[in-house]
Order: sequence, then structure tokens, then C-alpha cells
Amino acid sequence: MRRSRNAKIIATLGPATSTPQAIEGLFNAGADVFRLNFSHGTHAQHQARYDAIRELERKVHRPIAVLADLQGPKLRVGKFLGDVVRLEAGAPFRLDLSEELGSAQRAPLLHPEVFAALGIGTELLLDDGKVRLRVERHGTDFADTRVITGGDLSNHKGVNVPNVVLPISPLTEKDVIDLEFAVDMGADWIALSFVQRASDVQEARRLIAERVGTRVRLLSKLEKPSAIEHLDDIIELSDAVMVARGDLGVECPLEMVPILQKRIVRACRAVGKPVVVATQMLDSMVHAPSPTRAEASDVATAVYDGADAVMLSAETASGDYPIDAVTMMDRIIDRVERDEHYRVITDAARRSPEHTTRDAISAAARQVAHTVGAAAIVTYTSSGSTTMRAARERPEQPILSLTSDIEVARQLALVWGAHTCVLTKEVRGFAEMVNKAVHFALHEGFAQTIDRIVITAGVPFGCSGTTNILRVVEIAEHSEHGHG
Repeated sequence: MRRSRNAKIIATLGPATSTPQAIEGLFNAGADVFRLNFSHGTHAQHQARYDAIRELERKVHRPIAVLADLQGPKLRVGKFLGDVVRLEAGAPFRLDLSEELGSAQRAPLLHPEVFAALGIGTELLLDDGKVRLRVERHGTDFADTRVITGGDLSNHKGVNVPNVVLPISPLTEKDVIDLEFAVDMGADWIALSFVQRASDVQEARRLIAERVGTRVRLLSKLEKPSAIEHLDDIIELSDAVMVARGDLGVECPLEMVPILQKRIVRACRAVGKPVVVATQMLDSMVHAPSPTRAEASDVATAVYDGADAVMLSAETASGDYPIDAVTMMDRIIDRVERDEHYRVITDAARRSPEHTTRDAISAAARQVAHTVGAAAIVTYTSSGSTTMRAARERPEQPILSLTSDIEVARQLALVWGAHTCVLTKEVRGFAEMVNKAVHFALHEGFAQTIDRIVITAGVPFGCSGTTNILRVVEIAEHSEHGHG
């Protein structure tokens, strides 16, 4: 099944979408990537969903990506006597390391690293910012605070510490266990939560390499203001980035979130790294059959900005209308990409190619395809690099990506405009490359015999990052030789 749109859709699986029938329904509605959220569910549940995805992949003959999203070092208060307490504005409130049940005067916060990083005047946000505290006194095992914004506080609510870099690893013990399971299972992307600085990505890569090697790709979720201060370094060390607007919107002033979203998308676009926009995109569709106008505009804005993918969370994991949510997102993306102003905005945002052969070839492929009116740009890739460079150029033509590596094919399902086909074996020569490109362009419905295609590849074949060939092919001259 060929998607006509370029921006991809990530659908989170959960209680509402665990059956093979539900997963197939999401795919048919437009989902390209399935997210397994390791903050919820058991390994057995995730394995069953993964198996259903791979069975669907075999059925539809199209690579499907699986994104395993690790929980990360989520900070939470402990439990309260009676499960919930009421904090009054102006009242004192202590956080400490004692496991004793909490009250309206104190609560357990079993994270000593938080107390080590606090200062006088530091603000703590509880339950997504519904309750706000300000630190008046602190030590290695406690913090005496004043309640700035009161409200009800119940067991295990989250704690955010804005504008403070916490001395914690990006991978908890739970994350390491989940990581090993996810990679052994076959996940294509690992999402790293609460990245604060470039060293977090380096540490995660080291831990991943020690345990599972380098096959899996790493996506960094930007959820803290400190990550924005190190944005370029984090992007450089990551394979992709997610604008995770949930916690980002708690720790930053709300009016800053759209600005930061655009900044992150632009920075990723500049270097050709995939970027995902996520959180509450069609949130009202958790319980309603249609979104608000503002939510439709939110999705459209991410597409106009050039995001590689947009993500649905609770809408598909636990919502009442999961397939409708994917269908609506698909409709919004498709309509935006057919708007004449979309192409104007996309072309205006294009950066100059980097001073490398592969970037020069990718930029030239876009320009040549435009000039000759090609039906598609066909990329041969062993690592995904050639296809990603083509996608960075945001061409008018669809990108047909050919690879002999099924894992690379799945990973590219996250990338803007990439429609990937898996070759049964690596091509051995230039003539075979052209014949296969023609075959798949016709077979996948990208071109007709009267059309031209533009081919980019790297020789010698099979070498990563060696994009150095550009060829314009008249389909009619080669179609009789095409074979898969």
C-alpha cells in the first residue's frame, strides 16, 4: 500500500488497540510507525503487539517501524495516607527521603539526586504543574518548601524541576531491562526520555552498545528546557529527535512551547535528522469523534514546519476513537501537503547543502527531478543515509527507497517522504540498479512507462554514506528489463 502523503504518522498502542485487528485497522487508516510505551504494560503485552505488527507487515508487504519508548527517570512523589491530600496556598510542605506515608504537611520523594541539585527559590511542579512549590530550605535528604499554587495531590504524581540539570542517568535500571527486551524483540527505534544534555545521549549509546550493539537507532525526546541549551549537540549525537510537548509544556512557559517546537524542527531539518512532533495533537479525540479546530491547526502547523512525523498517544492507546484519530490525522496531512502554500513554505525553508559529495548529489537530484519533471526520486541505500539526505531536500517528487536490509527499511518508515521496498539481494552492478529502479517505480505505482525517474546511489554498492551517483532514466527504455 503506497501512502500519497510525505509526513508520517506514529500511533501508540495500548489497551484500546492491542488486538491484531485493531493494529491492522490503524495501519489501514494511515499509521506508518507503532509506538510501544514502556511506561505502561508488561513485556508480554508488548511482545504480543510486536508479533501482531510483524504478522501485519508480512501480510501487506510493507516495512513497518516499531518505536520502543523508554520511561526514563520520571520523578514521582510517594504514597499518601488516604491516597490524596489537599495542599493550601501559603502553607509549608516538606519533601524528604522517608518512606513514611505522606500528609498535607510532607511527602516522600525518594530521589536524593533532586535534593542535591536544589537551590533556595527553586520551583517544583507537581502533577503536571497543577501544584507549585518554592524551596525555602534544603539539605541532602529534604527540602522545606512553601506552597505557591495549592490543590489536591495524590499518590505517585510526577515532579518536575524546571531550569535545573539533574545529576541522573537517562537510563534507569528499569530502562536497561526494557531496552534489552525491546532490542531482542526487534524494535527499530529506541526513544530516550528526559534527555538533558549531549552526555546523556553519549551514555545511552554506550549502554546500548555494551548490551545490544549498534543496530538500533536512537531517538532523543526533548522534554526539559536544559535540552534546548544543548540542542545542536544533542541533535548531532541522535539519529532522530522528538518534540515531546507534554513535560516541555510543564517546565517551560506555555507561550514558549510553539517557539521551541519551531526551533527544534528547523535545527533538525538543517542537518537532515528526522524530527517528530508529539503530545496532545488530537487530544479531544480520546473521548470525542472529531478534534477541535485548534487541534487540527496544531497538526497542520507541524506539517507546514516540515516535521517528518506527527504522533498520537492516548488518542490511539486508550481512546474511544483510535482509528478515527489516525484517519483524521491522515486527512489533515494530505490536505496540507496539497496546499500550494505548503510547497512555497517548504522551498523557502530549505538550507544550502553541506560541503560533501553526498549532499551535493542529493541537492542536485531534487533540482534535476524538478527540471525534467521526473515522476520519482529513487534512492539505493545500505544504511539509510542516501534516503535521509534525499528527504532533507524535501523534493516535490516522492522518494522511492530501495535497500536489501529489512531493518534499514523499517527504520526509514519514520522518515519524511520515504516509501521503502526491500530487495531480495544487494545489487551488483549499475545496469542491475537501473533495472530494479524501473521495476519498483512501475510496480509501486510511482511512474508509468512514459515517465522519467532520477536515481541516486553510492558506489561501490553496499558501502554506507557513499552517495556519489545521479542518473536520469527514461522508463520506456528500460521497463522491459525490470525485475525484482
